[in-house]
Amino acid sequence: FFLSRNIFQFYIIYLMSINRRDFLRGSSLAAIGLSVPFLSKSRFLDAPAGFKIPNFGIQLWTVKENMMADAKGTLAKLASFGYKQIESYEGPQGMFWGMGHKGFKTYMDDLGMKIVSSHCDNLTDFDRKSEQAAAIGMQYLICPHKGTQKSIDNYKAFADEFNASGKIAKKHGIKFAYHNHDYSFIPMDGQMPQDVMMQGTDPSLVDFEMDIYWVNAANEDPIAWLKKYPNRFKLCHVKDLVKTANNGHESCVLGTGTIDFKKVLKAGAKYGLETFFVEQEEFTGTSPIDAAGLGAKYMQKNF
Repeated sequence: FFLSRNIFQFYIIYLMSINRRDFLRGSSLAAIGLSVPFLSKSRFLDAPAGFKIPNFGIQLWTVKENMMADAKGTLAKLASFGYKQIESYEGPQGMFWGMGHKGFKTYMDDLGMKIVSSHCDNLTDFDRKSEQAAAIGMQYLICPHKGTQKSIDNYKAFADEFNASGKIAKKHGIKFAYHNHDYSFIPMDGQMPQDVMMQGTDPSLVDFEMDIYWVNAANEDPIAWLKKYPNRFKLCHVKDLVKTANNGHESCVLGTGTIDFKKVLKAGAKYGLETFFVEQEEFTGTSPIDAAGLGAKYMQKNF
């Protein structure tokens, strides 16, 4: 090539920045690039060095009691911790906490935050919910729970239901997703319910939100699932797990449990994760709002 090592390295990186996919299709040039000792293989295949999550968010279920007592004050406190994104849920005051969808967006704007998604009942008035979500720039409405079922056929029916909800969401310019618990990772009738739902849904209509805690609680490997279904898990709950007596488990302050989030989230970004929400459900030795603050500090320090 008659090029210095630095110039050649710059040339390869430049080509990749123009069109990485076309670059990798050029097999001869890719082979040269991968064989050059000063350009490691990880530059092509792994998440970027110094992996960062600048706009991590929080699922409001973490501070549900605070939200029900003082929604605006709680949101302001979360913003002060450094949270930039919010995932809401459909409680007694609705997804928008009594402010209406436009009022909620205005308040989010004032705080420098954005509501990205919300858990909701996708079988009730979903067309209106999708329309309102789209009107304020939300990206997702999410089914949060289905519960343990008696037959694998029920999970097949859920896949059809999710496709139908996905069509409604798509009509309004947003997306629909399903949030897992542990029950979908427990084999039934020789099949894994999570597989049934993922294989039975149209990727153009339905995404998935991985609750990393619940995957671990089911003794499954979240990275293996991310690899198995690349670009299907677009959102995740960053919720840590601690073992308890009698082979039990509960969620804990982020960074104090057993899950290697540095490894999992970096792999997740490689395989399609785009949105990261801190969540905690059990609180020992700390309050929910203080736990939310500690979660933000963990994300800022590590990502």
